[in-house]
Amino acid sequence: MQINVFSIEKKEDFQKEINDFIKKSKPFANIKNHTLYSNKLAKSDTPQKEYSKMFAKYVNDGYNVILTPDGKLMDSYEFANIFEHSKINFFIAGAWGFEDEFKKNGINISLSPLTMSHKIAKLVLFEQIYRGLSIKNNHPYHK
Repeated sequence: MQINVFSIEKKEDFQKEINDFIKKSKPFANIKNHTLYSNKLAKSDTPQKEYSKMFAKYVNDGYNVILTPDGKLMDSYEFANIFEHSKINFFIAGAWGFEDEFKKNGINISLSPLTMSHKIAKLVLFEQIYRGLSIKNNHPYHK
């Protein structure tokens, strides 16, 4: 199974913790952390369009999961069902979120009704990926 996490970030935080979850997940899936950024974002009047352009080349290859505050809330067991697919792409936008057109490229989920920075959301996502893979593979972490 191939899992890609694409995020918009100028500077990565929580890298040690994210790498720990990637390492723990290795028996179940090959996980790649892709951080994208463009200097155009700081000057753009439409950062959402810039996000869409940056992610465009990745949405046609695999099952796409788009993290957005208005997405579906699910528990960890529902989330684990995402891992029925052989290639999964997760997308995390920057502070401005996704434009509606981009959201049509996949399933839209929310990690929480709470508002959190996209960097915190990314860390939570990696933990939930490991938890979901543990559920799918009957590993005791999720208990």
